[in-house]
Amino acid sequence: MKYTIIFLLTLISVGTIAQVDSSKVYKKRVLENTEIDILTSYYKQTGNNASVTGGVGTEELTDFTPNIIISTPLNEDDVLTIDLGFSSYTSASSSNLDPFDASGASRGNDDDDDDIDDDDDDDDDPIFGNGNISGTPWAASSGASKKDTWLSLSATYAHSSHDRNKLWNANVSFSREYDYSSFGFGAGRTLLFNNKNTEFGVQANLYFDTWKPVYPTELDTYAEVDGNLNSGFFRDATILDSYGNTTGKEPNGWQPNSFKLLDNKGRNTFSLSFSFSQILSRNAQFSLFFDVIKQDGQLANPMQRVYFADKPNYFIGNASSIPNYTLPSNNDVFMLADDIEELPNSRLKIPIGMRFNYFISELITLRTYYRYYMDDWGISSNTFNIELPIKFLDKFTLYPSYRYYDQTAADHFAPFDAHLSTSKYYTSDYDLSKYNANQFGVGLSYTDIFTNFKIKKWGLKSIDLKYNNYERNTGLKANYFAIGFKFIAQ
Repeated sequence: MKYTIIFLLTLISVGTIAQVDSSKVYKKRVLENTEIDILTSYYKQTGNNASVTGGVGTEELTDFTPNIIISTPLNEDDVLTIDLGFSSYTSASSSNLDPFDASGASRGNDDDDDDIDDDDDDDDDPIFGNGNISGTPWAASSGASKKDTWLSLSATYAHSSHDRNKLWNANVSFSREYDYSSFGFGAGRTLLFNNKNTEFGVQANLYFDTWKPVYPTELDTYAEVDGNLNSGFFRDATILDSYGNTTGKEPNGWQPNSFKLLDNKGRNTFSLSFSFSQILSRNAQFSLFFDVIKQDGQLANPMQRVYFADKPNYFIGNASSIPNYTLPSNNDVFMLADDIEELPNSRLKIPIGMRFNYFISELITLRTYYRYYMDDWGISSNTFNIELPIKFLDKFTLYPSYRYYDQTAADHFAPFDAHLSTSKYYTSDYDLSKYNANQFGVGLSYTDIFTNFKIKKWGLKSIDLKYNNYERNTGLKANYFAIGFKFIAQ
């Protein structure tokens, strides 16, 4: 009897071990093989409300952005994703931090006119030379701020439970450009219920950003020479009033007394996101999204000029062009700024969104999205998006789309030369103005789940092409092109 019991216990133990081992052997992996996404986009915009030049002037910009995303399964349950990207852009408006470079008005030494902590107060190094220097907000200068490269690197680790009903993730990110850097990290949790028909998620992220502030060149230099317009940068410059007359430089001339260098160069952002998704039927799915975003620190951009309506205007350049200053025909006169934008050092943003997707047939799917946004700066907005993927030729899908957006203006926004110097906060950034926008897009996707086309050990799973045309009622127009490839390790 004793041996019988031992034998039965042995069988039970072996059976149990076999079941565990079998579970490990046949357990479906979250991600079967390493995947690589190679994405490239090109963006081009035009417009007439550049914030760097106070709400007037060219907004011409081009941006080229390659991106590589590598997702690797570490085991059956864990996936590591690395996202590496950079953005190389050329901006006419940003170049006008120093608009006088367009006439070759750079310093005689190797100093960059856009440097912010340039303490070289050398009276023998004037920028304006013989006083014939001019600039314009309607054309790009040759300043160092005309182009830049933004670099970004992020890593996300995701772990799924054995039954795939629970998922948690952690992420870390870093990005940098010439005047700004950002470090962030976060974590999230996702739960699935009701035979995976119901999904709830929460995600928290923290970002710690640092400005290397770059100021408009005339304000930077004004601070550098302690307001003495007869020395250094301004020594040989001819400053004009709004009638084109040469003005005295002290004490009644151009005096941007409101301007000061930044004390706080940090910006912190905390976001908490909630999501809920429900499969309503075989053909329908509904999702809800809710975010709370809190920002603190230096939220105003030191690059962006502001002009006061209750202060006299002063110019450098061709006096006869002053009456046409706000027109693109002005190519040789520039207005000296009164200050840089000032905004509150805190901001609370609350977006609420929803999606509804409906499978109409094997060939057509309807995808819709709506979001309402509000913040404590006075902005509220509505976003509506509709996409209609149409499958054809087995492996191809065409997806036309339309997006509508509108928003109210921030409490602190006013257009060019309309702010009052008595205000505490002011900006002429048209991203904070009242406007509406329409975007029309079309995409083409090729998908081969069998990855028949291969490059060495990598099988091509999909190719995506996309084009969007965007237009605001403020005059800003943009075109966006993108292409993406997904490869899977065989």
